[in-house]
Amino acid sequence: MKKTYFGFSAMLMFVLIVSSGCTKPSDMTATISANSDSEYMNTFEELGLGILYDFDFRLPDADNRWVTMWVESYKNGEKEPQPITELSYGLSPKQVEEGNIGFGIINPNTDAPLLFLYAPGTTIAPQKIQQNNSSFKVSTWDYAIGDEKVELKLGETNLLGVYRQSSKNSIRAYDLQDENAVKQMINEDSRVLLLKIKIDEAMDDN
Repeated sequence: MKKTYFGFSAMLMFVLIVSSGCTKPSDMTATISANSDSEYMNTFEELGLGILYDFDFRLPDADNRWVTMWVESYKNGEKEPQPITELSYGLSPKQVEEGNIGFGIINPNTDAPLLFLYAPGTTIAPQKIQQNNSSFKVSTWDYAIGDEKVELKLGETNLLGVYRQSSKNSIRAYDLQDENAVKQMINEDSRVLLLKIKIDEAMDDN
């Protein structure tokens, strides 16, 4: 009986070791989560600068990855041909990168708000966009993901946040995880900004 018990224990230990080993591939998956209570967010609110979308971002295999964040703009359902701001970086000297990434809108309720993107070790200067703010009666913004970590697959575009303006007196809520709902939102609101991210495998120059 003792030998049987020992054999069962050894087998159980082997299964646990193998099982824990099988979870390692998830450690190589990039993750992101909304960070609505970060120091960046608090500073932005205290100074009354505007709107900030801040995220906790972890990128394994960063020395072989390329990250692109951009903001798509839609006016009355029509997509502008180019992103109004874009940040692209990669081939990090670190194997794993962790830190904050995000998107800010300074003075959103003016005719010339400033937009900027940032990521670990890189940022772009605020860029001014022109808009007739007097034509909008209401605006709102929201994260498209929550505080729980979301896995980002290579080559897949993910929606992170939305900023909307409407010429109507009210603005409705949408399920930002539903692609059809997002399309409806774009068609119904006067101005829509979509914050997106995509991770690709870096191209080998050799």
